[in-house]
Amino acid sequence: MRCDKKDLLLYAVTDRAWLGDKTLAWQVEESLKGGATMIQLREKHLDEDTFQAEALELQALCRRYGVPFLINDDVELAVAVNADGVHVGQHDMEAGQVREKIGPDKILGVSAQTVEQALRAQAAGADYLGVGAVFPTGTKDDTLKAICRAVDIPVVAIGGIGAHNVQALAGSGICGIAVVSAIYGQPDIQQAAHTLLLKTQEMISK
Repeated sequence: MRCDKKDLLLYAVTDRAWLGDKTLAWQVEESLKGGATMIQLREKHLDEDTFQAEALELQALCRRYGVPFLINDDVELAVAVNADGVHVGQHDMEAGQVREKIGPDKILGVSAQTVEQALRAQAAGADYLGVGAVFPTGTKDDTLKAICRAVDIPVVAIGGIGAHNVQALAGSGICGIAVVSAIYGQPDIQQAAHTLLLKTQEMISK
């Protein structure tokens, strides 16, 4: 199994919006100390060399903590730095092509908003699905449940999730949550991650 369900419990997606005077590596390490179980590097505006240097730095950090490191969208970079995997959306490279490029041993995550997209991604070799946005609008709870029932691979919920509403996802069939601001937009990243981890574990056990 390339992707263990427990790795998807608290899936932290990077965003430089809240860096201030800190580095992304510092921010990510704080989330790892707090219990983040998977890290996805998401960058939209960095030049190639800077992005690659950053990816290598974060990958080394994740390996130290024994946590999978994935890159968003950039399949070529994921291959170049030997990342643990890649996550693609519906408008990025098709999942089957991504699987061909990254090989059989890397983690492939795919965003899905419908049961049809979810089944297609699973058939193309996805290891897990990111389904959302679940709050405050977007994917209704019944869609989330329907996707979880339709596929055999793990599903993580994304979009607007935080410590205040994660319990509402109990019984949906997900195995974890993917968050950005609920960790990285908080004044104490480590504490925010720890709190979310505990609340997510509680939600899933219900």
